[in-house]
Amino acid sequence: MTILTCYYQIIHTMHKFLMTCLIAIVALGSAAQDAVFSYFEYTGHDQCFEKDINPTTEFLNPILAGFYPDPAVCRKGDTYYLVNSSFSFFPGVPIFESKDLVNWQQIGHVLDRESQLQLQGQWVSGGIYAPAVSYNEKNETFYMITTNVGKGGNFYVKTRDPHQGWSDPIYLPKVDGIDPSFLFDRDGRAYIVHNAPVYGEAEYEGQRAIRLLEFSVAGDSIVGEPTEIVRGGTHVTEHPIWIEGPHLYHIGKYYYLMCAEGGTGDGHSEVIFRAKKPQGPWEECPHNPILTQRNLSDSRPDKVTSTGHADLIQTKEGEWWAVFLGCRPYEGGMYNTGRETFLLPVTWNDGWPQILEKGKAVPTVVEKKGLSVSGETLTGNFSYTDRFDGQTLHRRWLFLRNPLADAYTLTAKGLTLHPSTGSIKQTKPLSAIFCRQQHICCTVETELSFAPSSSKRLAGMTVFQDENHHLLFGKTMLNGRPALVLKRVEKEEMLIGSCFLPDNDTPVRLKIEADGRYYNFYYALGDNTLWQPIAMGVDASNVSTARSGGFIGAMIGLYVTKHND
Repeated sequence: MTILTCYYQIIHTMHKFLMTCLIAIVALGSAAQDAVFSYFEYTGHDQCFEKDINPTTEFLNPILAGFYPDPAVCRKGDTYYLVNSSFSFFPGVPIFESKDLVNWQQIGHVLDRESQLQLQGQWVSGGIYAPAVSYNEKNETFYMITTNVGKGGNFYVKTRDPHQGWSDPIYLPKVDGIDPSFLFDRDGRAYIVHNAPVYGEAEYEGQRAIRLLEFSVAGDSIVGEPTEIVRGGTHVTEHPIWIEGPHLYHIGKYYYLMCAEGGTGDGHSEVIFRAKKPQGPWEECPHNPILTQRNLSDSRPDKVTSTGHADLIQTKEGEWWAVFLGCRPYEGGMYNTGRETFLLPVTWNDGWPQILEKGKAVPTVVEKKGLSVSGETLTGNFSYTDRFDGQTLHRRWLFLRNPLADAYTLTAKGLTLHPSTGSIKQTKPLSAIFCRQQHICCTVETELSFAPSSSKRLAGMTVFQDENHHLLFGKTMLNGRPALVLKRVEKEEMLIGSCFLPDNDTPVRLKIEADGRYYNFYYALGDNTLWQPIAMGVDASNVSTARSGGFIGAMIGLYVTKHND
């Protein structure tokens, strides 16, 4: 070996060593910017749930607490399946299974891969609207039909077994509007009903129509052209608005068309029509609406508002029940828990169903015999602790829009979120996971290890409604020093509170207490059990839909970003 060869070999070895060191330093620096959440704890303590009930003969409303809107239900044999809207959260359309309509177990999400659900760039209340689930006994197949309002429009997916996943979407371009649902009739024919613009010019603002389409099961396609079967809604001379969420049933000698009407606010209601054939002509129920909470006393206990968007289901024993959405406001028309899923028995009079008599308030405690006392705890004052020690995230955790491929890892230390340039003020992909705020009054806490290098870097918790309406509680750099900051965003951002931290390495625990409209924020350092307040009585009405608009409930997020702007 020549001296020159030895020289080049030494240079090459040194170069490899230096590059290895550089890569290690970069990786170490990158890891230092990761946010590690060692646990997440949630406890609900709503007064309305502090009731002594017999769980084998009574249940609490709502049956799904928190942001579970637009429920739809079907039955195969003695097993029920229920789905809800998911808007721009991924995976989409939670699906639940039950033996008694009360105690539910989430078995997954219908739309759990990007080929089924594309949410890129959509605003929070975009995405998936009003899914409907049906079981076709003729071909032993489940169908879920819905609308992705920002990408592709109306489509359905199908499966023989909801536990084993669903097909890719089959799109329906002839469905012009939202809220489609199937009827698989006794004679083997099938129909789709949906909300649509009225044909011709609308006579007034908010006038909509219900259209009917025949569907070929064998061909997975629409047959013929749509027919407008209801225009405007009930009592048309009074200019009814926003008839939507239709479901078509064949019960006895009649077809029944049940729809939401009046918008999703306090005037929300459920109305029904019947006809001898799907095309009509349709007769209005003489006691419409068959469900509403409008025009009731504001002082009623355990107040529920905005009821509607219902679906009927018959048990194997022949009883009828209805699932529907409702809201539990803490003040005026403000609620942070979103639109929740309720359940009530249905009575029949003169061939018409009634979910709730006029003037009656939705009860919190309802009787139902033979309850199974099984499934997840999805209502009442439950609590849980997630230590992120499994192979996958629990189904309660969701991503806002399609997730980044490398957003997180699960390790022995807990959940590690890897920072991205996405910010909760934007519609870019985020390094964040979200769960529902399911109680008006609740406490959440976590422990965070995070060493920000600049004021651009932030990690912590958010109470989130949308990009312009949220609360952000996290660790960052402030004036060159590690600090905690609390920001309130209602279109404009306001710094509510802050405090400097003694160092950048000690883990910090964060706690939020929600009490109706007002939230308290605390922190504690390391193993210190003493919680220090950073701000008390913070107005969180900005995350109510009354202030923000939109359709979701408040979501609690664990979040990291390298673009804290």
